[in-house]
Amino acid sequence: MRTLLFVIFMQTQASRGLAWSASPSPNPKHKLVLKASSDRYEDTSSHLGYNVLGTELTCCCSNVGSSGIGTGFYRNGYCCTGEMDHGRHTGLVYICCRVTSEFLDFSKSVGNDLSTPVPQFNFPGLNDGDVWCLCALRWAEAYNAGKAPQLFLQSTHEKTLDYVPLEVLRIFAIDGGDANDLLGELKDQRSRLNKMLEMGESEDNTSFQ
Repeated sequence: MRTLLFVIFMQTQASRGLAWSASPSPNPKHKLVLKASSDRYEDTSSHLGYNVLGTELTCCCSNVGSSGIGTGFYRNGYCCTGEMDHGRHTGLVYICCRVTSEFLDFSKSVGNDLSTPVPQFNFPGLNDGDVWCLCALRWAEAYNAGKAPQLFLQSTHEKTLDYVPLEVLRIFAIDGGDANDLLGELKDQRSRLNKMLEMGESEDNTSFQ
């Protein structure tokens, strides 16, 4: 069933022009359109959801900077969100990033200080090399300025594709090799599934002759 869902997912992505490409070549001068979504996504506090590859969302970071604090809105280490987060982050979805000093300086310069701890929100403050769930629109903002941090595809929520094309995310992927292997396995499963479906249709046609 999960394989079938993946097939449907990839077909949908392909129709949107976001399917995984073997050799992406996006124009570096291309700017992502920053727009807030009016969608109200279901609460994912109990259901972690899926990543941009269509598989189960994996943990981004459960112990940021050895602070004992996990990333994500629920501080559970996962880049998922829900109704409680509506209105606080216009992106409503998150990208699992490894931040750099350059990115943190840029973020602070545009009014989003991620370096200073905020205890009342259980926020440890980030340093170079820390891994954190960044709002998709904030990542897109940094991308447009040439300051986007690298990311982990398998820990980035699938709703990110509403804002950033997969082929752009792939360029910044730290886990690109693992993602390639995973997609290769899923492609093989899809091929086997298609053959099974074709055999089933053939048997059905034979039974009516």
